[in-house]
Amino acid sequence: MRAFTYERASSIEAAARAAASSPTAKFIAGGTNLLDLMKLEIEAPTHLIDVNGLGLDKIEKTPEGGLRIGASVRNTDLAANDIVRRDYGLLSRALLAGASGQLRNKATTAGNLLQRTRCPYFYDTNQPCNKRQPGSGCSAIGGFSRQLGIVGVSDACIATHPSDMTVAMRALDAVVETVKPDGRRHAIPIAEFHRLPGDTPHLETVLEQGEFIIAVVLPAPVGGRHIYRKVRDRASYAFALVSIGAVIQPDGSGRVAVGGVAHKPWRLEAADAELAKGAKATSAALLADARPTEQNRFKIDLVERTLGAVIAEARS
Repeated sequence: MRAFTYERASSIEAAARAAASSPTAKFIAGGTNLLDLMKLEIEAPTHLIDVNGLGLDKIEKTPEGGLRIGASVRNTDLAANDIVRRDYGLLSRALLAGASGQLRNKATTAGNLLQRTRCPYFYDTNQPCNKRQPGSGCSAIGGFSRQLGIVGVSDACIATHPSDMTVAMRALDAVVETVKPDGRRHAIPIAEFHRLPGDTPHLETVLEQGEFIIAVVLPAPVGGRHIYRKVRDRASYAFALVSIGAVIQPDGSGRVAVGGVAHKPWRLEAADAELAKGAKATSAALLADARPTEQNRFKIDLVERTLGAVIAEARS
């Protein structure tokens, strides 16, 4: 780990200004992903800004009937919140499917959104990786790709986003609230928050330098059956090969987001419109532009079968 300086932010605006003043500064709260990356020298911030003391650990109802979740709310507290369990069960289930209890006790809402990929070549500093070192190449293309992306991929990167929570947030149409270094507030729909890799896979979100996440806002509850199903290589503490987050209404309509297949949680409104027709039609719409490798082509069938199980559960 390389040397760095450290400060505790005194306010939201001060945190954003401090981060904007240095292109190699990073915010830290739980640190469950960042510290691992620093130890491997994949991340090498020269300055850490501790944002734990800014009062961003509250869960509050909004005037519109939704829910405002502070950026520093721990995953354990969010999953256990009575309102979340009652009205946004998909979110609670997704959180409980991720990581271990110890990690959920530390991990935050904002940090979960900003998790970096678990692609093995990203973590292996002896291998070229466009996400870690732009322009160096993608070792995953032509390499071991079983766990990697099949849709929304590019010739520069086939990594996937690892977050379970974010799949649920995408299905629930969350909005990310931020503060820019000049103090302006910004609201970013979750659908627009994460980028696809294109030619710049190292740019993972639309956040500007110094822009600071302060909350995630959920709209009013939509009802229906909330189901999160995660398929992985072992029963616990493993990232998804495929995950499905769905809200399904009694008439069979609803919305569905998929994890483990793309650089961001994958949801298409055109696929939502097919949900009442069943898993085959929905998955065909979701993965119409899929570009799998020989090693991960099985994910196309796995999405359809997992979605079929979700639909069957919703009807039961």
